Amino acid sequence: MTEQWGRIVIDVDRDKDIDGADLVRRLVDGTVAVVVLRNLLPESVFDANRERLAPVFGRASTTRYSNGSLTTIGPYLAKHLHEPDAYFAEAQKANEYTESIGVDLGARTRQRLAEVLGLKRFDTELEADGRSYSQQNVRIYTDNIRTPLHNDNIMRDAAGTALALAELRHQLSCVVCIQECEDGGELRIHRKRWSEEDNEYKIVGGLGYDEAVTGDAPAHEFKPRAGDVYLLNPTYYHSIEKVTGSDRITMGFFFGFYDDELAEAVSWI
Repeated sequence: MTEQWGRIVIDVDRDKDIDGADLVRRLVDGTVAVVVLRNLLPESVFDANRERLAPVFGRASTTRYSNGSLTTIGPYLAKHLHEPDAYFAEAQKANEYTESIGVDLGARTRQRLAEVLGLKRFDTELEADGRSYSQQNVRIYTDNIRTPLHNDNIMRDAAGTALALAELRHQLSCVVCIQECEDGGELRIHRKRWSEEDNEYKIVGGLGYDEAVTGDAPAHEFKPRAGDVYLLNPTYYHSIEKVTGSDRITMGFFFGFYDDELAEAVSWI
């Protein structure tokens, strides 16, 4: 284990000796908090996707909890684990719609990540019956919004279902910063994974966990800027701190591996 819980920042244009396999391994093992990739995609890709997404913001939906809210464009599996048919129907519509308007930020990001990380495969996952998971979704954090402390673990949450993702061994997360906010909006990630004992800290009827669940575990903060692509291990507790000013807008998806070789990735959201 490394002594410091921090981030690695890589300029893909300038750093030509990137050990992608090592970066993935360090995220999986928890020896690095965040991997930030700058210049992974050309600015023209961001400009084109921002323009194509602009008319879509009115389609965003907000799920409200007692201690916060989530505003997204596109479905996310965690909301529909007990009704997968509804999720896959929404995912199909979302995938078809974003493709029809030329939003390809997710696909381009996966393609470039596969190259930089040296992956043999990086595709949106399909179920055995051919149904596709959602390719991406867009998160909008408006002024004064904070995402409470939580963790994401599809292996735990989908256990006992027939979903292919329940068989994953490792889960990571990719976030692409489309628009940064003036202040706040930091990712705050703690060097602590979920354990069964943590359930006593779960906020009933709310989102996530009481802040006390992380104890004295080290925490790292990272404020993304527009164009950043960053990777983290979401099975560690994390939050998005309160946003001030213009909206913090990101595109994201989870990705994972079915074995310890960490060479073939599948994605979903």
